[in-house]
Amino acid sequence: MPLRRRMAVLTAVAVGVAVVLVAAVAYAAVRGELRGQVDRQLTDQAALVQRAEFRLRPGFGERRRGFEGPPPGFPALPARAGGSADYIQFSDRDVDRPQFADADLDSEHVRVLTVPLMRGGSLQLARSLESTDSVLARLRWVLLALVAGGIALAAALGRLASRSLVAPVARVTEAARHIEETEDLGRRIEVTSQDEVGELAARFNAMLDTLEGSIAAQRQLVADASHELRTPVTSLRTNIEVLAESELEPAERARVIADVQAQAEELSALVADLIELARGDQPSPAHEDVRLDALVAEAIERARRHAPAVDFHAELEPAVVDGVPDRLARAVNNLLDNAARHGRRVAVACGPWGVRVSDDGGGIAPADLPHIYDRFYRGVDARGRPGTGLGLAIVRQVAEQHGGSVSAANEGGGAVFELRLPGANVNGAG
Repeated sequence: MPLRRRMAVLTAVAVGVAVVLVAAVAYAAVRGELRGQVDRQLTDQAALVQRAEFRLRPGFGERRRGFEGPPPGFPALPARAGGSADYIQFSDRDVDRPQFADADLDSEHVRVLTVPLMRGGSLQLARSLESTDSVLARLRWVLLALVAGGIALAAALGRLASRSLVAPVARVTEAARHIEETEDLGRRIEVTSQDEVGELAARFNAMLDTLEGSIAAQRQLVADASHELRTPVTSLRTNIEVLAESELEPAERARVIADVQAQAEELSALVADLIELARGDQPSPAHEDVRLDALVAEAIERARRHAPAVDFHAELEPAVVDGVPDRLARAVNNLLDNAARHGRRVAVACGPWGVRVSDDGGGIAPADLPHIYDRFYRGVDARGRPGTGLGLAIVRQVAEQHGGSVSAANEGGGAVFELRLPGANVNGAG
């Protein structure tokens, strides 16, 4: 059953139950009041008879209708009593307390009161309930019509209300169906309210924005990777063909083989960086407490082994950060490798604020600063050097995954790079 119809049915059922309960209570109250009036009238008349001990002995069922007043010797009822019994008789049956009952006399529905007499026996008085039953019958029809009309009105209003409430959900469904059929992520849902349904539409739009951005980034990465891979693959294939088809001098053959090896290493490095970027787009594994100063110290030792001619100077403060150790290590390694390629002296600082790496190279060209962390971007002074243009992009990706940020600037004739990580602290760093 569609959601709109279910909402209308549930609304009608809820209102119907409420209306039925109200009608039942109203009917019970009116019935009790009307029958209570009859019972009070019979009780008042019985009290007068008990006080007078008037011994009237008509047969049961003899009617007193048509009398100008009560029989001789029968006490007259006060005006406030509202009337007298339609049937009266005395009985030899003893009762210990007044008793009410319904009965049929001459095919007439009556209310009978039996009360004890002081001299023994009992008195029975009966009053017709035809007028009361007539009023209650009309009331039942009125309440039944109100119940039916209330349920019908609730169903109609529930259907109208459900249409407006379900409309945003229907738009979300239609947008999802459109995306599934066309793979068009540009469609958005108009947010027309600030309630939970409006928030659903807003969240759906935000999800589409994120998904569209992710897919666009993936497509851009594939396009950039294809472009970057084309050159080393073409060069590698050319050199291999030269080696296979030409008779080269030993020195020339050695040079070509060295080129092939260098291109293979460059290609391997590019593929490794691409894999790292792709792995970074996946959901991050569980974070843990990482001793940032110890991690940076290990990265510096690694950099010294790979670049023995570079002087690394470290100033490390104890700090603990919540993160993924291998991803943070890769980011720090990339910062150190980048600095080692451009300078002869590298200064590394680490503390509760993050990691800072500076070199004494020629600095960064002003035109390169806004793009230094872009994928496959290589500055003017780096285009003739080995590298994939992905190292700093990986640093930025790691920073964003940890809720941090990166920056680059020129300082003291060289370049300085910062990896800022929120939540870095010294708790437990002892």
